[in-house]
Amino acid sequence: MTFRTVLALSAAVLAFSAGTVAVDGTVGTGTDRVTAAELGPGPVPHETPRVTTAKLKRVDSIELDAESLVFRRGDKIVTEASMRDARTMVGLLNRLLGTPSRTQTAEGVGGACFPSGTTYTWGGAVRVAALTTPAAAGNAVEIRVLRDSVRSRTGDEVELHGPGGVQVGDDLRTAIEDAPSTDRMSLGSDDARAYQLLLEPGWAPEHDESDRSDDGDADADTDTAADLGTNGVSALTDDTTVTVLGSPMPVHAKRSC
Repeated sequence: MTFRTVLALSAAVLAFSAGTVAVDGTVGTGTDRVTAAELGPGPVPHETPRVTTAKLKRVDSIELDAESLVFRRGDKIVTEASMRDARTMVGLLNRLLGTPSRTQTAEGVGGACFPSGTTYTWGGAVRVAALTTPAAAGNAVEIRVLRDSVRSRTGDEVELHGPGGVQVGDDLRTAIEDAPSTDRMSLGSDDARAYQLLLEPGWAPEHDESDRSDDGDADADTDTAADLGTNGVSALTDDTTVTVLGSPMPVHAKRSC
């Protein structure tokens, strides 16, 4: 893989490496609690039903959708965590997967577009960046899946996948070739191909009367919306092999942040 390809892939993955301090410890004061200071403020649109430890232990796969994590036992949904609710998201993963590694990041550390927040990583496989302030799209976290499975706190294997069962390590050659140009983006070069493929759209920008210009033109912000690209859950590839699943991760975003 060329340096250009590595640079492109690295830019799309939440690293939060420069200037951060790693901390190994529990999240909050209990196995399913995190501190408000770490996760920041922000509205929670709905309260996720409490799931018992016994039921959570039965989870054998986690699916990354565009706007949520779905915890499954076979085809059955055990529980679901909205990406608008950082506290529930991190708490459930902590209860299921055990103690994460943790880094705290100030705004701008590692790059002008890096938000402030706390990043949790479980087993080098699941990375959740809890933002101090929810993003404009509404997400309170950003998620990256870096492996096809992770061990639970009890030692059981939990599969990790995205929409349609796509996993890290899968070959998406056919899907990339068949996808419309709006859903894929080339990140590599002629001798080292790499792609970003949108698997499921989400986080559509909301427009209301406040988006209109003074002269009542409802399309005044069209160019700005187009600059944001199409958001949702995406796969990053080395050639056509999946290396990362992530959400939110827009394709064809023209704005720098």
